[in-house]
Amino acid sequence: MAGITVLAVGPTAWADFVPGGNGTGSETQVDGGQKDDAVSATAGAVVFDRSKNGSGESAGPVTSSAANWTPPACYYAPKYTPAQLQKVLEPVWEAGSTGYEWDAKQRKKFEGGDPYKDFNKEKTGEGYFWASYVTEGREGDPGALDCDRDYFWVDTGDPPPPEIPEAITPEMLAQLAYAEIRVPSTKVELAPEGTTKVNLPTWAWLDAAQFKPVSVTASVPLLGVEATTTAEPISLKIEPGTADATTYPASGVCELNGDQIGEAYAKGKSDETPPCGVKYLRSSGDDTYKLQATVTWKIHWTGTGVNGEQPLPDGEFGADQDVIVQEIQAVNR
Repeated sequence: MAGITVLAVGPTAWADFVPGGNGTGSETQVDGGQKDDAVSATAGAVVFDRSKNGSGESAGPVTSSAANWTPPACYYAPKYTPAQLQKVLEPVWEAGSTGYEWDAKQRKKFEGGDPYKDFNKEKTGEGYFWASYVTEGREGDPGALDCDRDYFWVDTGDPPPPEIPEAITPEMLAQLAYAEIRVPSTKVELAPEGTTKVNLPTWAWLDAAQFKPVSVTASVPLLGVEATTTAEPISLKIEPGTADATTYPASGVCELNGDQIGEAYAKGKSDETPPCGVKYLRSSGDDTYKLQATVTWKIHWTGTGVNGEQPLPDGEFGADQDVIVQEIQAVNR
């Protein structure tokens, strides 16, 4: 966050960001019309623009190809004005359910001047209390417990304390946007379609019109910080579903060639070797083979204070489809 100017009005002008959302501490307000345009927010700070994301019933999230890499399970970001924090904490203290000792310590911290006096109201309009957020869908993740620090104040224009590695940054926003990426189904076109023959090369390709770059932008409007994560298809891997098969190319990986992966079969090419495809060496009998097609997506991001594209781990998304393989019937005369 060092070197990033914090703004009172963020770059996403359509977002009516209200820390604490109506004073509850649980909502970031985004008007309903924008929701129809695939703009939405997590509970509190991060707003996602998914309008350039993949869509459709068959679209799905990519899986990182890097072992043990996942976007952050929790992070810290602005949450309360002084008055909002007071509205949240005072009912808790008055209820006494957290115990006298804890309540007294909290009162001293946020009311008694150690370090905040009267909820830091003298700095109203000059900053916000930050708090932890758990990434949507990661509530049961052990990593969600890493953000256990109490509310802390950050002045407008200042970076968060350096000892808090989970404080939101453009790179973290890019990682959160990574989790929101959706890409189209990887069902491939086959020729012959559905049913093929033993030792007959089967052509495989993807509809290039569906496989365009997709992107998601994540931002914190209050901080004037944003990041856009983009995924671009680069290759298709074909796994025939049986060891009794040959793939084209031999690696089974068909690289992106211009605006297409593979090549559509055309009349007159029956004697040619497909640039992308499979040849089954044994019949599937009364069953089918599960051909798996997995597209690899190159993922990168750009964002506030960053020069040029920054890499993120490649993502993968695959799907199975049934292929019937029959013996070629010989006719004796």
